[in-house]
Amino acid sequence: MNPFRSIDELQAQVAEICNSPRNHGRLEMIVIRPVENKRLVLQECELSAKLGVHGDFWATKCWSKLPDDSPNPGSSNPDVQVTLMNSRFIDFIAGDRSRWPLAGDQLYVDLDLSAENLSPGQRLRIGSVILEITSIPHTGCGLFAERFGTAAAQFVNSPAGKQLHLRGIYAKVGQDGVVKVGDIIVKIE
Repeated sequence: MNPFRSIDELQAQVAEICNSPRNHGRLEMIVIRPVENKRLVLQECELSAKLGVHGDFWATKCWSKLPDDSPNPGSSNPDVQVTLMNSRFIDFIAGDRSRWPLAGDQLYVDLDLSAENLSPGQRLRIGSVILEITSIPHTGCGLFAERFGTAAAQFVNSPAGKQLHLRGIYAKVGQDGVVKVGDIIVKIE
């Protein structure tokens, strides 16, 4: 039996994903990766402009580098500090909440992450943190396909998947603070 979702099943789920709240969402899960290929689910976490999501190896091992070869999440160019993924979509493709962390994102949110709703520069308040959405695209890679299926990877990288930001979005920390599971997410106009 194939545990992965088909393209038809994924397309049928789009309506539910599009029903995600647009202006006031909820933080459903926080995950850090203390070292590569390890996941730790937290109830709360500190975020800062200097370190991104505290305790996550992303601040020093990010794929995106600055001209001086330092990680992009450094304070001089933090465009990929924090990743957010729609909780309705990950719940559907993961099949079980315990598999959500495999996606490798840090904040799983019940919020409409579509390009129409959250354009680069849009700010969000979560707990005492303010995040700013950046323009760097977040795409499904080989590991994503391995963990959630080829159809899921193709779907998130399709024009519709990219428009809805099904693979998630990147943000930078605009105001340091703490986030907690259950925190309300508010778009700052």
